[in-house]
Amino acid sequence: MDGLTAWMEKHILPVAAKIGAQKHLVALRDAFIGTMPATMAGAVAVMINAIIRDLPTQFIDGYDGNSIPVIREIIGVNGYVWNGTLAVAGLIFAFSWGYNLARAYKVNDLAGGIVALAAFLQGVAFSYTNTLATEVPQSVVDTINAGSADTGWSATVDGLTVGGWGWLKLGHLDANAYFTIMIIGALATIIYAKLMLANITIKMPDSVPPAVSKAFAAILPAAIALYVVAIINFIVGKLSDGQLLIDLIQKFIAEPFLNLSQGFGALVIVQLFIQIFWFFGIHGTNVMAPVLEGIWGVAQLSNVNIYQNGYDGLKGLDAIYAAIEDGKAYYWVRGSFDVYTMFGGSGGTMVLLLAIFFFSKRADYLTVAKLSIGPGIFNINEPVMFGLPIVLNAIMVIPFIVAPLVTTAIGYFATTAHLVAPVTQQVVWVVPPILMSFLATMDWRAPIVTIVCMVVAFFIWVPFVISANKIQEGE
Repeated sequence: MDGLTAWMEKHILPVAAKIGAQKHLVALRDAFIGTMPATMAGAVAVMINAIIRDLPTQFIDGYDGNSIPVIREIIGVNGYVWNGTLAVAGLIFAFSWGYNLARAYKVNDLAGGIVALAAFLQGVAFSYTNTLATEVPQSVVDTINAGSADTGWSATVDGLTVGGWGWLKLGHLDANAYFTIMIIGALATIIYAKLMLANITIKMPDSVPPAVSKAFAAILPAAIALYVVAIINFIVGKLSDGQLLIDLIQKFIAEPFLNLSQGFGALVIVQLFIQIFWFFGIHGTNVMAPVLEGIWGVAQLSNVNIYQNGYDGLKGLDAIYAAIEDGKAYYWVRGSFDVYTMFGGSGGTMVLLLAIFFFSKRADYLTVAKLSIGPGIFNINEPVMFGLPIVLNAIMVIPFIVAPLVTTAIGYFATTAHLVAPVTQQVVWVVPPILMSFLATMDWRAPIVTIVCMVVAFFIWVPFVISANKIQEGE
Protein backbone atom coordinates (compact mmCIF):
# COMPACT_ATOMS: atom_id res chain seq x y z
CA MET A 1 0.00 0.00 0.00
CA ASP A 2 2.86 2.39 0.78
CA GLY A 3 4.33 1.65 -2.64
CA LEU A 4 1.01 2.45 -4.33
CA THR A 5 0.71 5.70 -2.40
CA ALA A 6 4.25 6.68 -3.33
CA TRP A 7 3.57 5.93 -7.01
CA MET A 8 0.37 7.98 -6.96
CA GLU A 9 2.16 10.86 -5.26
CA LYS A 10 4.83 10.83 -7.96
CA HIS A 11 2.69 10.39 -11.05
CA ILE A 12 -0.86 11.53 -10.24
CA LEU A 13 -0.45 14.28 -7.67
CA PRO A 14 1.46 16.66 -9.99
CA VAL A 15 -1.18 16.24 -12.69
CA ALA A 16 -3.98 16.81 -10.20
CA ALA A 17 -2.28 19.93 -8.88
CA LYS A 18 -1.87 21.34 -12.39
CA ILE A 19 -5.50 20.68 -13.23
CA GLY A 20 -6.60 22.30 -9.98
CA ALA A 21 -4.59 25.45 -10.75
CA GLN A 22 -5.34 25.74 -14.49
CA LYS A 23 -6.73 29.27 -14.82
CA HIS A 24 -9.34 28.54 -17.47
CA LEU A 25 -10.80 25.64 -15.47
CA VAL A 26 -10.69 27.69 -12.27
CA ALA A 27 -12.50 30.52 -14.06
CA LEU A 28 -15.12 28.08 -15.38
CA ARG A 29 -15.64 26.65 -11.90
CA ASP A 30 -16.01 30.15 -10.45
CA ALA A 31 -18.39 31.09 -13.27
CA PHE A 32 -20.76 28.30 -12.28
CA ILE A 33 -20.44 29.25 -8.62
CA GLY A 34 -21.12 32.88 -9.54
CA THR A 35 -24.54 32.01 -10.98
CA MET A 36 -25.70 30.43 -7.71
CA PRO A 37 -27.52 33.47 -6.23
CA ALA A 38 -29.86 33.48 -9.22
CA THR A 39 -30.08 29.77 -9.97
CA MET A 40 -30.70 28.85 -6.33
CA ALA A 41 -33.43 31.49 -6.06
CA GLY A 42 -35.05 29.98 -9.14
CA ALA A 43 -34.58 26.50 -7.73
CA VAL A 44 -36.32 27.51 -4.49
CA ALA A 45 -39.22 28.94 -6.49
CA VAL A 46 -39.59 25.73 -8.49
CA MET A 47 -39.30 23.62 -5.32
CA ILE A 48 -42.00 25.60 -3.52
CA ASN A 49 -44.29 25.23 -6.53
CA ALA A 50 -43.54 21.52 -6.64
CA ILE A 51 -44.48 21.18 -2.95
CA ILE A 52 -47.71 23.19 -3.07
CA ARG A 53 -48.80 22.53 -6.66
CA ASP A 54 -47.48 19.13 -7.78
CA LEU A 55 -46.77 17.01 -4.69
CA PRO A 56 -50.34 17.03 -3.27
CA THR A 57 -51.69 15.57 -6.54
CA GLN A 58 -49.94 12.31 -5.63
CA PHE A 59 -52.09 11.99 -2.50
CA ILE A 60 -55.25 14.05 -3.11
CA ASP A 61 -57.52 13.28 -6.06
CA GLY A 62 -58.67 16.36 -7.95
CA TYR A 63 -56.21 18.69 -6.23
CA ASP A 64 -55.50 21.86 -8.24
CA GLY A 65 -53.28 24.41 -6.53
CA ASN A 66 -53.93 26.95 -9.30
CA SER A 67 -57.55 27.19 -8.17
CA ILE A 68 -56.88 27.70 -4.44
CA PRO A 69 -56.58 31.30 -3.16
CA VAL A 70 -53.19 32.24 -1.68
CA ILE A 71 -51.59 29.07 -3.09
CA ARG A 72 -52.52 30.29 -6.57
CA GLU A 73 -50.88 33.64 -5.88
CA ILE A 74 -47.71 32.03 -4.45
CA ILE A 75 -47.44 29.89 -7.57
CA GLY A 76 -47.72 33.04 -9.70
CA VAL A 77 -45.03 34.90 -7.74
CA ASN A 78 -42.71 31.91 -8.02
CA GLY A 79 -43.32 31.94 -11.75
CA TYR A 80 -41.92 35.46 -11.95
CA VAL A 81 -38.85 34.38 -9.99
CA TRP A 82 -38.31 31.52 -12.43
CA ASN A 83 -38.68 33.92 -15.37
CA GLY A 84 -35.75 35.99 -14.14
CA THR A 85 -33.49 33.10 -13.10
CA LEU A 86 -33.66 29.59 -14.54
CA ALA A 87 -35.56 30.64 -17.66
CA VAL A 88 -32.60 32.84 -18.65
CA ALA A 89 -29.81 30.94 -16.87
CA GLY A 90 -27.71 31.14 -20.03
CA LEU A 91 -27.66 34.94 -19.91
CA ILE A 92 -26.56 34.89 -16.29
CA PHE A 93 -23.88 32.29 -16.95
CA ALA A 94 -22.57 34.17 -19.99
CA PHE A 95 -21.80 37.25 -17.93
CA SER A 96 -20.34 35.22 -15.05
CA TRP A 97 -18.11 33.25 -17.46
CA GLY A 98 -16.72 36.34 -19.16
CA TYR A 99 -16.27 38.13 -15.85
CA ASN A 100 -14.32 35.30 -14.22
CA LEU A 101 -12.27 34.56 -17.32
CA ALA A 102 -11.26 38.22 -17.61
CA ARG A 103 -10.28 38.16 -13.94
CA ALA A 104 -8.10 35.13 -14.63
CA TYR A 105 -6.27 37.19 -17.26
CA LYS A 106 -6.12 40.17 -14.85
CA VAL A 107 -7.92 42.59 -17.17
CA ASN A 108 -11.12 44.63 -16.78
CA ASP A 109 -13.49 41.93 -15.49
CA LEU A 110 -16.71 43.93 -15.89
CA ALA A 111 -15.94 44.50 -19.56
CA GLY A 112 -15.08 40.81 -19.89
CA GLY A 113 -18.53 39.84 -18.63
CA ILE A 114 -20.19 42.25 -21.03
CA VAL A 115 -18.12 40.97 -23.97
CA ALA A 116 -19.07 37.34 -23.29
CA LEU A 117 -22.73 38.26 -22.87
CA ALA A 118 -22.78 40.31 -26.09
CA ALA A 119 -20.94 37.60 -28.02
CA PHE A 120 -23.48 35.03 -26.90
CA LEU A 121 -26.54 37.17 -27.62
CA GLN A 122 -25.54 38.06 -31.16
CA GLY A 123 -25.97 34.41 -32.16
CA VAL A 124 -29.40 33.61 -30.70
CA ALA A 125 -32.68 33.62 -32.60
CA PHE A 126 -34.26 37.08 -32.91
CA SER A 127 -37.20 36.04 -35.07
CA TYR A 128 -39.61 33.19 -35.55
CA THR A 129 -41.84 31.85 -38.28
CA ASN A 130 -44.35 29.02 -38.53
CA THR A 131 -46.65 27.82 -41.27
CA LEU A 132 -49.88 25.84 -41.12
CA ALA A 133 -51.11 24.20 -44.32
CA THR A 134 -54.90 24.48 -44.40
CA GLU A 135 -57.66 25.76 -46.62
CA VAL A 136 -58.45 29.41 -45.92
CA PRO A 137 -61.46 31.26 -47.43
CA GLN A 138 -60.48 34.20 -49.64
CA SER A 139 -62.36 36.65 -47.43
CA VAL A 140 -60.33 35.51 -44.39
CA VAL A 141 -57.11 35.73 -46.44
CA ASP A 142 -57.88 39.35 -47.33
CA THR A 143 -58.70 40.25 -43.71
CA ILE A 144 -55.51 38.65 -42.34
CA ASN A 145 -53.23 40.17 -44.97
CA ALA A 146 -54.72 43.63 -44.41
CA GLY A 147 -53.28 43.67 -40.89
CA SER A 148 -50.16 41.57 -41.45
CA ALA A 149 -47.80 44.51 -40.91
CA ASP A 150 -49.02 44.81 -37.30
CA THR A 151 -49.87 41.21 -36.43
CA GLY A 152 -47.13 39.24 -38.20
CA TRP A 153 -49.80 36.98 -39.73
CA SER A 154 -50.10 36.40 -43.47
CA ALA A 155 -52.25 33.99 -45.43
CA THR A 156 -52.96 32.37 -48.76
CA VAL A 157 -55.83 30.14 -49.68
CA ASP A 158 -53.52 27.18 -48.96
CA GLY A 159 -52.29 28.11 -45.49
CA LEU A 160 -51.40 30.50 -42.69
CA THR A 161 -47.98 31.90 -41.82
CA VAL A 162 -47.01 33.71 -38.63
CA GLY A 163 -43.67 35.36 -37.97
CA GLY A 164 -42.11 38.12 -35.96
CA TRP A 165 -38.86 39.88 -35.20
CA GLY A 166 -37.57 41.04 -31.82
CA TRP A 167 -38.53 37.78 -30.15
CA LEU A 168 -35.87 35.88 -28.19
CA LYS A 169 -36.18 32.12 -27.99
CA LEU A 170 -36.11 30.92 -24.37
CA GLY A 171 -34.59 27.65 -25.53
CA HIS A 172 -31.52 29.70 -26.50
CA LEU A 173 -31.37 31.62 -23.23
CA ASP A 174 -31.65 28.88 -20.62
CA ALA A 175 -29.21 26.13 -19.61
CA ASN A 176 -29.32 24.71 -23.15
CA ALA A 177 -26.97 27.56 -24.09
CA TYR A 178 -24.19 26.62 -21.65
CA PHE A 179 -22.06 24.73 -24.17
CA THR A 180 -22.31 27.55 -26.72
CA ILE A 181 -21.42 30.08 -24.05
CA MET A 182 -18.42 28.07 -22.87
CA ILE A 183 -17.07 28.05 -26.45
CA ILE A 184 -18.11 31.44 -27.86
CA GLY A 185 -17.80 33.29 -24.54
CA ALA A 186 -14.30 31.94 -24.04
CA LEU A 187 -13.26 32.87 -27.59
CA ALA A 188 -14.52 36.44 -27.32
CA THR A 189 -13.21 37.04 -23.81
CA ILE A 190 -9.77 35.58 -24.52
CA ILE A 191 -9.41 37.72 -27.66
CA TYR A 192 -10.46 40.76 -25.63
CA ALA A 193 -8.05 39.87 -22.80
CA LYS A 194 -5.10 39.22 -25.12
CA LEU A 195 -5.60 42.57 -26.86
CA MET A 196 -5.86 44.32 -23.52
CA LEU A 197 -2.63 42.71 -22.36
CA ALA A 198 -0.98 43.70 -25.65
CA ASN A 199 -2.03 47.28 -24.88
CA ILE A 200 -4.00 47.60 -28.12
CA THR A 201 -6.34 50.12 -26.58
CA ILE A 202 -7.60 53.66 -26.89
CA LYS A 203 -5.41 55.91 -24.75
CA MET A 204 -7.04 58.74 -22.86
CA PRO A 205 -5.33 61.80 -21.33
CA ASP A 206 -4.35 61.59 -17.67
CA SER A 207 -6.95 64.25 -16.86
CA VAL A 208 -9.79 61.85 -17.74
CA PRO A 209 -11.37 60.15 -14.69
CA PRO A 210 -10.06 56.57 -14.18
CA ALA A 211 -13.50 55.00 -14.64
CA VAL A 212 -13.93 56.67 -18.03
CA SER A 213 -10.38 55.86 -19.09
CA LYS A 214 -10.84 52.23 -18.09
CA ALA A 215 -14.05 51.94 -20.11
CA PHE A 216 -12.49 53.55 -23.20
CA ALA A 217 -9.48 51.25 -22.97
CA ALA A 218 -11.80 48.24 -23.35
CA ILE A 219 -13.63 49.57 -26.42
CA LEU A 220 -11.20 48.51 -29.14
CA PRO A 221 -10.40 45.00 -27.76
CA ALA A 222 -14.11 44.37 -27.11
CA ALA A 223 -15.13 45.53 -30.58
CA ILE A 224 -12.53 43.34 -32.27
CA ALA A 225 -13.58 40.32 -30.22
CA LEU A 226 -17.25 40.84 -31.01
CA TYR A 227 -16.55 41.28 -34.72
CA VAL A 228 -14.57 38.03 -34.78
CA VAL A 229 -17.55 36.20 -33.28
CA ALA A 230 -19.93 37.99 -35.65
CA ILE A 231 -17.91 36.87 -38.67
CA ILE A 232 -17.97 33.29 -37.38
CA ASN A 233 -21.75 33.46 -36.95
CA PHE A 234 -22.11 34.91 -40.45
CA ILE A 235 -19.93 32.25 -42.10
CA VAL A 236 -21.64 29.41 -40.25
CA GLY A 237 -25.02 30.74 -41.36
CA LYS A 238 -23.91 30.88 -44.98
CA LEU A 239 -22.36 27.42 -44.98
CA SER A 240 -25.25 25.76 -43.11
CA ASP A 241 -28.12 27.28 -45.09
CA GLY A 242 -29.12 29.71 -42.36
CA GLN A 243 -28.71 27.52 -39.29
CA LEU A 244 -27.58 29.23 -36.11
CA LEU A 245 -24.27 28.29 -34.51
CA ILE A 246 -26.00 27.77 -31.16
CA ASP A 247 -28.30 25.14 -32.69
CA LEU A 248 -25.38 23.35 -34.34
CA ILE A 249 -23.37 23.30 -31.10
CA GLN A 250 -26.40 22.03 -29.23
CA LYS A 251 -26.97 19.26 -31.77
CA PHE A 252 -23.42 18.09 -32.43
CA ILE A 253 -21.64 18.87 -29.13
CA ALA A 254 -24.04 19.39 -26.23
CA GLU A 255 -26.50 16.57 -26.89
CA PRO A 256 -23.83 13.90 -27.49
CA PHE A 257 -22.04 14.94 -24.27
CA LEU A 258 -25.27 14.85 -22.29
CA ASN A 259 -26.19 11.47 -23.72
CA LEU A 260 -22.75 10.10 -22.87
CA SER A 261 -23.18 11.41 -19.33
CA GLN A 262 -26.08 9.03 -18.82
CA GLY A 263 -23.93 5.93 -19.17
CA PHE A 264 -22.83 4.28 -15.94
CA GLY A 265 -19.22 4.22 -17.11
CA ALA A 266 -19.14 8.03 -17.27
CA LEU A 267 -20.36 8.22 -13.68
CA VAL A 268 -17.68 5.80 -12.53
CA ILE A 269 -14.93 7.81 -14.21
CA VAL A 270 -15.93 11.19 -12.79
CA GLN A 271 -16.59 9.76 -9.33
CA LEU A 272 -13.20 8.04 -9.39
CA PHE A 273 -11.40 11.27 -10.24
CA ILE A 274 -13.24 13.17 -7.49
CA GLN A 275 -12.10 10.65 -4.90
CA ILE A 276 -8.50 10.45 -6.15
CA PHE A 277 -8.11 14.23 -6.12
CA TRP A 278 -9.48 14.35 -2.59
CA PHE A 279 -7.07 11.61 -1.46
CA PHE A 280 -4.21 13.96 -2.32
CA GLY A 281 -5.81 16.86 -0.44
CA ILE A 282 -7.13 18.59 -3.56
CA HIS A 283 -10.83 19.51 -3.46
CA GLY A 284 -12.07 16.92 -5.94
CA THR A 285 -15.54 18.36 -6.33
CA ASN A 286 -14.15 21.79 -7.13
CA VAL A 287 -11.56 20.43 -9.56
CA MET A 288 -14.24 18.45 -11.38
CA ALA A 289 -16.78 21.29 -11.20
CA PRO A 290 -16.36 22.22 -14.89
CA VAL A 291 -17.39 18.67 -15.78
CA LEU A 292 -20.00 18.23 -13.05
CA GLU A 293 -21.69 21.58 -13.70
CA GLY A 294 -20.97 21.81 -17.42
CA ILE A 295 -22.56 18.43 -18.18
CA TRP A 296 -24.64 17.11 -15.29
CA GLY A 297 -25.49 20.63 -14.07
CA VAL A 298 -26.94 21.43 -17.50
CA ALA A 299 -28.91 18.18 -17.36
CA GLN A 300 -30.26 19.13 -13.95
CA LEU A 301 -31.47 22.55 -15.10
CA SER A 302 -33.21 20.84 -18.02
CA ASN A 303 -35.04 18.56 -15.58
CA VAL A 304 -35.98 21.50 -13.35
CA ASN A 305 -37.39 23.49 -16.26
CA ILE A 306 -39.35 20.57 -17.67
CA TYR A 307 -40.77 19.75 -14.23
CA GLN A 308 -41.82 23.39 -13.91
CA ASN A 309 -43.30 23.88 -17.39
CA GLY A 310 -44.32 20.39 -18.46
CA TYR A 311 -43.49 18.60 -21.69
CA ASP A 312 -45.65 17.56 -24.63
CA GLY A 313 -48.81 18.32 -22.68
CA LEU A 314 -47.69 16.36 -19.62
CA LYS A 315 -46.83 17.68 -16.16
CA GLY A 316 -44.55 16.73 -13.29
CA LEU A 317 -42.89 13.32 -13.29
CA ASP A 318 -44.85 12.18 -16.35
CA ALA A 319 -43.33 15.08 -18.27
CA ILE A 320 -39.84 14.11 -17.09
CA TYR A 321 -40.18 10.50 -18.24
CA ALA A 322 -41.61 11.55 -21.60
CA ALA A 323 -38.77 14.04 -22.08
CA ILE A 324 -36.19 11.39 -21.12
CA GLU A 325 -37.51 9.23 -23.94
CA ASP A 326 -36.89 12.13 -26.35
CA GLY A 327 -33.46 12.95 -24.94
CA LYS A 328 -34.61 16.24 -23.41
CA ALA A 329 -34.48 15.21 -19.73
CA TYR A 330 -32.11 12.92 -17.83
CA TYR A 331 -32.06 10.14 -15.26
CA TRP A 332 -28.79 11.22 -13.64
CA VAL A 333 -27.97 14.88 -13.02
CA ARG A 334 -25.68 16.96 -10.81
CA GLY A 335 -27.90 16.60 -7.76
CA SER A 336 -27.91 12.82 -8.09
CA PHE A 337 -24.30 12.74 -6.91
CA ASP A 338 -25.27 14.72 -3.79
CA VAL A 339 -28.29 12.54 -3.06
CA TYR A 340 -26.73 9.08 -3.49
CA THR A 341 -22.96 9.43 -3.01
CA MET A 342 -22.05 12.58 -1.07
CA PHE A 343 -24.02 12.22 2.17
CA GLY A 344 -21.82 14.01 4.68
CA GLY A 345 -19.51 15.13 1.87
CA SER A 346 -17.39 13.44 -0.80
CA GLY A 347 -16.89 9.76 -0.07
CA GLY A 348 -20.06 9.50 2.02
CA THR A 349 -18.07 10.33 5.13
CA MET A 350 -21.18 10.67 7.29
CA VAL A 351 -21.27 6.87 7.55
CA LEU A 352 -17.54 6.78 8.27
CA LEU A 353 -18.23 8.90 11.35
CA LEU A 354 -20.97 6.49 12.42
CA ALA A 355 -18.62 3.55 11.89
CA ILE A 356 -16.02 5.26 14.08
CA PHE A 357 -18.58 5.82 16.86
CA PHE A 358 -19.59 2.15 16.79
CA PHE A 359 -16.30 0.36 16.17
CA SER A 360 -13.28 2.59 16.70
CA LYS A 361 -11.20 2.25 19.86
CA ARG A 362 -8.82 5.03 18.95
CA ALA A 363 -9.12 8.18 21.02
CA ASP A 364 -7.88 10.37 18.16
CA TYR A 365 -10.47 8.99 15.72
CA LEU A 366 -13.28 9.39 18.25
CA THR A 367 -12.25 12.96 19.02
CA VAL A 368 -12.17 13.89 15.33
CA ALA A 369 -15.53 12.17 14.77
CA LYS A 370 -17.16 14.15 17.58
CA LEU A 371 -15.85 17.39 16.12
CA SER A 372 -16.84 16.41 12.56
CA ILE A 373 -20.37 15.12 13.08
CA GLY A 374 -21.95 18.59 13.29
CA PRO A 375 -20.51 19.89 10.00
CA GLY A 376 -21.01 16.43 8.49
CA ILE A 377 -24.77 16.65 8.94
CA PHE A 378 -24.63 19.59 6.53
CA ASN A 379 -22.31 17.78 4.10
CA ILE A 380 -19.15 19.62 5.17
CA ASN A 381 -16.41 17.05 5.60
CA GLU A 382 -13.15 19.01 5.65
CA PRO A 383 -12.76 18.34 9.41
CA VAL A 384 -12.69 14.58 8.90
CA MET A 385 -10.81 14.77 5.58
CA PHE A 386 -7.89 16.63 7.10
CA GLY A 387 -8.39 15.84 10.79
CA LEU A 388 -8.58 12.04 10.76
CA PRO A 389 -7.07 12.30 8.14
CA ILE A 390 -8.41 10.59 5.03
CA VAL A 391 -6.00 12.56 2.88
CA LEU A 392 -2.95 10.39 2.12
CA ASN A 393 -4.23 7.74 4.52
CA ALA A 394 -3.36 4.38 2.99
CA ILE A 395 -5.90 2.53 5.16
CA MET A 396 -8.83 4.75 4.25
CA VAL A 397 -8.17 5.18 0.53
CA ILE A 398 -9.86 1.92 -0.48
CA PRO A 399 -13.27 2.51 1.17
CA PHE A 400 -13.05 6.21 0.28
CA ILE A 401 -12.92 5.24 -3.41
CA VAL A 402 -15.03 2.08 -3.39
CA ALA A 403 -18.00 3.27 -1.29
CA PRO A 404 -19.02 6.15 -3.62
CA LEU A 405 -18.72 3.89 -6.67
CA VAL A 406 -21.03 1.32 -5.09
CA THR A 407 -23.58 3.88 -3.92
CA THR A 408 -23.50 5.56 -7.34
CA ALA A 409 -24.42 2.18 -8.84
CA ILE A 410 -27.30 1.75 -6.39
CA GLY A 411 -28.69 5.24 -7.06
CA TYR A 412 -28.18 5.00 -10.82
CA PHE A 413 -29.83 1.64 -11.37
CA ALA A 414 -32.67 2.43 -8.93
CA THR A 415 -33.37 5.59 -10.94
CA THR A 416 -33.11 4.05 -14.40
CA ALA A 417 -35.34 1.16 -13.27
CA HIS A 418 -37.99 3.69 -12.16
CA LEU A 419 -37.76 2.48 -8.58
CA VAL A 420 -37.26 6.12 -7.65
CA ALA A 421 -37.92 9.38 -9.49
CA PRO A 422 -35.02 11.26 -11.11
CA VAL A 423 -33.75 14.42 -9.43
CA THR A 424 -36.01 17.23 -10.63
CA GLN A 425 -35.25 19.98 -8.09
CA GLN A 426 -32.07 21.92 -7.40
CA VAL A 427 -31.39 21.73 -3.67
CA VAL A 428 -28.57 23.59 -1.95
CA TRP A 429 -25.82 21.13 -1.07
CA VAL A 430 -25.83 21.85 2.68
CA VAL A 431 -29.31 20.34 3.16
CA PRO A 432 -28.89 17.23 5.37
CA PRO A 433 -28.98 13.80 3.72
CA ILE A 434 -32.33 11.99 3.47
CA LEU A 435 -34.19 15.32 3.61
CA MET A 436 -32.21 16.31 0.53
CA SER A 437 -33.29 13.09 -1.20
CA PHE A 438 -36.96 13.90 -0.78
CA LEU A 439 -36.68 17.57 -1.71
CA ALA A 440 -34.55 16.83 -4.78
CA THR A 441 -36.95 14.24 -6.20
CA MET A 442 -40.31 14.95 -4.55
CA ASP A 443 -40.51 11.17 -4.19
CA TRP A 444 -40.94 9.45 -0.82
CA ARG A 445 -38.96 6.45 -2.13
CA ALA A 446 -35.78 8.49 -2.62
CA PRO A 447 -34.93 8.70 1.12
CA ILE A 448 -35.26 4.90 1.27
CA VAL A 449 -32.74 4.49 -1.56
CA THR A 450 -30.40 6.96 0.16
CA ILE A 451 -30.67 5.01 3.42
CA VAL A 452 -29.83 1.81 1.53
CA CYS A 453 -26.79 3.57 0.06
CA MET A 454 -25.72 4.75 3.50
CA VAL A 455 -26.09 1.27 5.02
CA VAL A 456 -24.05 -0.32 2.23
CA ALA A 457 -21.37 2.38 2.52
CA PHE A 458 -21.33 1.89 6.30
CA PHE A 459 -20.45 -1.79 5.95
CA ILE A 460 -17.77 -0.95 3.39
CA TRP A 461 -16.14 1.46 5.86
CA VAL A 462 -16.45 -0.76 8.97
CA PRO A 463 -13.62 -3.31 8.26
CA PHE A 464 -11.16 -0.50 7.66
CA VAL A 465 -12.17 1.35 10.82
CA ILE A 466 -11.64 -1.90 12.77
CA SER A 467 -8.27 -2.41 11.06
CA ALA A 468 -7.23 1.09 12.08
CA ASN A 469 -7.63 0.05 15.73
CA LYS A 470 -4.49 -2.09 15.35
CA ILE A 471 -2.40 0.94 14.41
CA GLN A 472 -1.05 3.06 17.19
CA GLU A 473 -1.68 6.78 17.19
CA GLY A 474 1.09 8.62 15.42
CA GLU A 475 2.22 5.67 13.30
